Amino acid sequence: MIHPDLHTSPVPLDREQHRLLRIRRDMNDMARFAAMNSCFVVAGEFAEVCKDYPLLWIRAGQDASGAPQVAPIAVFGLTKQSNLCIDAGAWRTGHLPVMLQIYPFALARSADNLCAVCYDASSPRFSLTEGEPLFGGDGQPTALTLDIQKQLEQIEADVERTRQLGNELLQRELLREMRFEATLPGGGTVSVDGFLTVDDKRFAGLADADVLALHRSGMLPLIHAHFVSLSNMRRLAQWHVDRFGAAALAAAPSPGTT
Repeated sequence: MIHPDLHTSPVPLDREQHRLLRIRRDMNDMARFAAMNSCFVVAGEFAEVCKDYPLLWIRAGQDASGAPQVAPIAVFGLTKQSNLCIDAGAWRTGHLPVMLQIYPFALARSADNLCAVCYDASSPRFSLTEGEPLFGGDGQPTALTLDIQKQLEQIEADVERTRQLGNELLQRELLREMRFEATLPGGGTVSVDGFLTVDDKRFAGLADADVLALHRSGMLPLIHAHFVSLSNMRRLAQWHVDRFGAAALAAAPSPGTT
């Protein structure tokens, strides 16, 4: 899956064109991540994401049939291009979302639904002379490249499960616009909106058969993980105050998704 705010120059790996390409795994992409205030997450990591981040939904356009879609995200900051989860050049939370773990690689689907491993050519981690090779002297993918491809395929399968969860929430009309308000030191308040959350009243009002269906599909724990994650908004508000001051947060626009 290509993340447009992350993979700014995705290029399909080609054994002829990129036979000399290497990646420096001793480097990181922290500078790129520092400008992200959210990131798409997949269902398989909800149990870990909910411990560290607010896990919310955003509108994500339409599918091929024109039906609306939503996508779950981990929120890193309360203003645009502000990642409060990075401090002094290091990630301060326990779980790094899988999209960031596998970066600067991604899997892209072509028009005929074939998948290709891509790399982000804008990442400074790639070199023709330093790092680990992606292809051997015989032009075949190295063990590193094959492992990356396997991880990407597993993520792509989880992306489909995540889409199904979003569709289920939309079909059951369980999502609503979110407005979060936090009390700041000194008595002031801050409001954050622009996201979607599961409507707890509608969720509590589901018929027993619907709850059982969600349980059997494996989606019920994912919804509960979302509810658990909401308390992390207050920690983000405190981190923002620590970094920028309460006045800056009170005057900040809605964060959006960049």
